[in-house]
Amino acid sequence: MIPAPVGHQCPECVAEARREYRQGPGRQIAVANLKATPVTKILLIAMAIGYLWELAVAGGPGALFGGPGAQDLIKAGALVQATGGTALHLVGGIVGGEWWRLLSSMFLHAGLIHLGLNAYVLWIFGVEIERQIGRLVMLAVFLVTGVFAGATSFAFAPRLTIGVGASGAIFGLVGAFIAYNYLRRQHVMAQARLRGALTMLLINLVIGFSIPGIDWRAHVGGLVAGLVAGFAVDPSRPDALRRTFATVGLIAVLVGAVALVAVRTTQIKANPSILFS
Repeated sequence: MIPAPVGHQCPECVAEARREYRQGPGRQIAVANLKATPVTKILLIAMAIGYLWELAVAGGPGALFGGPGAQDLIKAGALVQATGGTALHLVGGIVGGEWWRLLSSMFLHAGLIHLGLNAYVLWIFGVEIERQIGRLVMLAVFLVTGVFAGATSFAFAPRLTIGVGASGAIFGLVGAFIAYNYLRRQHVMAQARLRGALTMLLINLVIGFSIPGIDWRAHVGGLVAGLVAGFAVDPSRPDALRRTFATVGLIAVLVGAVALVAVRTTQIKANPSILFS
């Protein structure tokens, strides 16, 4: 027993009470808080954790501003066709079966500016599209269109390329945002949102095509996938029909990503030297 403001406490009893609270009301409160947290915020936190992971792989905060080097990004989970080998034989990477890089690369970034810009655009569009179509659906659109964007980058990159960033998935959200408002274009508010989104989209596409090092292929792939996903998950349909359309549409986008990766992988395995020319 230990002294307490009133009487004495039994350490074992206190520990048991705390354990029961964590397993009962405490767990319920934690689950309720998680359900109330916007998915956009969770994705932003995941991106921040991904950046910290990069720095850890790079060996410390020395690359805090500019981001880790190419090899450290590959170790952290960047999108890359192969991680080793020769012009006659490749190993690792997407070609080597590391498809998980299509997902992990979304949460890695090439420096603080890259991370900050993507986080800002995600916050602008993520909060609004999440409010319109729901938390879990928005998360599914983000992940599925991000995977398709990565597959597009992998399929059409002219040579060995390292890809990181959430911009492909964010372009997917922009595409879904455009689709959502296009379906409601008879309303003044939807028209205003469409003009704003299309203006931002045009500016970003011009920047993407003009500045070397920006993966415009992922941006275009994410946008196309987002338009498809946005029409598929539109919440104005009856519940049963909405679930069917959403499921079929998102699966179709994933199937498209698998097809792109499979075709390009076959080409690279047949002629690995195309990545070095």
